Amino acid sequence: MALQFHSADDDAGVISSINTTPLVDVMLVLLIIFLITIPVVTQTVAVSLPKETNRPRQTRPDNIEISVDREGVVYWNAQRLADAATLAARLAQLGERQPQPEVHVRGDETTRYEAVGRVVLACQQAGIQKVSFVTQPPARN
Repeated sequence: MALQFHSADDDAGVISSINTTPLVDVMLVLLIIFLITIPVVTQTVAVSLPKETNRPRQTRPDNIEISVDREGVVYWNAQRLADAATLAARLAQLGERQPQPEVHVRGDETTRYEAVGRVVLACQQAGIQKVSFVTQPPARN
């Protein structure tokens, strides 16, 4: 076995490039480790999510539509109501009927939530069992 010694004058033996092979090896090992451990770390609860359904509304003559416009004015089947007491009185009459009609609440998208909340609260206080919100479905692409 022979040893070779280079003299200080010999610059031909100096390599000025960096060997990136060990760096690539380390990066590949880390990538494999992350690919294996991420599915183990990710924990989810098995939940059955609801599916989107679009059922057409069945309009019946006894259904009541309460609309709230952008200023918060309340309408009973397209008839403007004077105040909240009138709404409460009409809803109290509905609460006593058997079977109760459905109440459909239509709120303008720019109205304050407070105005629609007052209508829902009045329905709850009158004992109305079926209150639904009428919305416009999003446009399909």
